[in-house]
Amino acid sequence: MKTSDFDYSLPPELIAQTPVEPRDRGRLMVLDRSDGSLKHQRFREIVDYLRAGDVLLFNDSRVIPARLSGKRVDDGGGLEILLLRRLSPGVWETLVRPGKRVKIGTRMEISSDSVNGDSPDFRVTAEAVGLGEGGTRVISFSDETRLPALGKIPLPPYIHVPLPHPERYQTVYANVEGGVAAPTAGLHFTPELIARIKSKGVRCLFVTLHAGLDTFRPVRQDNPLEHPIHREYGLLSQEVADELSQARTEGRRIVCVGTTTVRLLEAVAQAGSPLDIQPFAGWVSLFILPGFQFQVVDALITNFHLPRSTLLMLVSAFAGRDFIRRAYQEAIARQYRFYSFGDAMLIL
Repeated sequence: MKTSDFDYSLPPELIAQTPVEPRDRGRLMVLDRSDGSLKHQRFREIVDYLRAGDVLLFNDSRVIPARLSGKRVDDGGGLEILLLRRLSPGVWETLVRPGKRVKIGTRMEISSDSVNGDSPDFRVTAEAVGLGEGGTRVISFSDETRLPALGKIPLPPYIHVPLPHPERYQTVYANVEGGVAAPTAGLHFTPELIARIKSKGVRCLFVTLHAGLDTFRPVRQDNPLEHPIHREYGLLSQEVADELSQARTEGRRIVCVGTTTVRLLEAVAQAGSPLDIQPFAGWVSLFILPGFQFQVVDALITNFHLPRSTLLMLVSAFAGRDFIRRAYQEAIARQYRFYSFGDAMLIL
């Protein structure tokens, strides 16, 4: 298995730059693993593929204003900081651009374009205190309580059109702050669609997994097993664990909304028993590649992912590389919209 096995060519015009309105109007490709068929629907028609007794598992992570603007104190050079992971009070793992100019001991000043730049009340000082894997920087902030007021919601680098309403990059059920990227499969759901799903007898449950660096970063190694996976923080409550265990015992389907819920749920199942899901609070670093034995997930709702990404490897593990390759080829031929604001697929 090579990373190039998960590469494909995408016309740039198929990268969705803006979300569709309403949220559930996007397209839905339905992949049936039992017969290898592909069907083309609208996302709101997903109700027709769910049945009473199913468990629909959502990720309620809320994206934080993690993109900060600032400058180096020594020479005034501008920089951008993306918060990735809180390591301790006031200390974060970050991505910095340009990163080569930020070494251990580099002092920075964080400001915001949206406030009066001359006001000391809206400035935070920071210092690089460590170097991490993959070019990350560990930064200590003088007052992290002010960072939300200074930051902006971080859109993915392939989106070049400004988003007038940042809330559109949040799911309608986003609740627990901490993500640096939205769980994008959930962006298709509206309150009305969720109500229709519940009225069909589907149980809607919520877990939390804050998306990390691998959401942005392609695999650069020829052998994907050499790729350092980024840890993500997850939460699964006792109540949800009990309901999932009951569903597994009774043979009811568990349908995951997004790859984030898959990673959390399968990591928890690996640590224990798939028939006795336990509550969880901690770090997840599960890398799912073809050959992985899924223990809990029966169906998956997901968007179309970047070439050479860990997310494309995950869906290939779930549906099969050849099936996913054929689905992506057809999606391109039929001009589906790709990535965060793009269309979705349901893998049964």
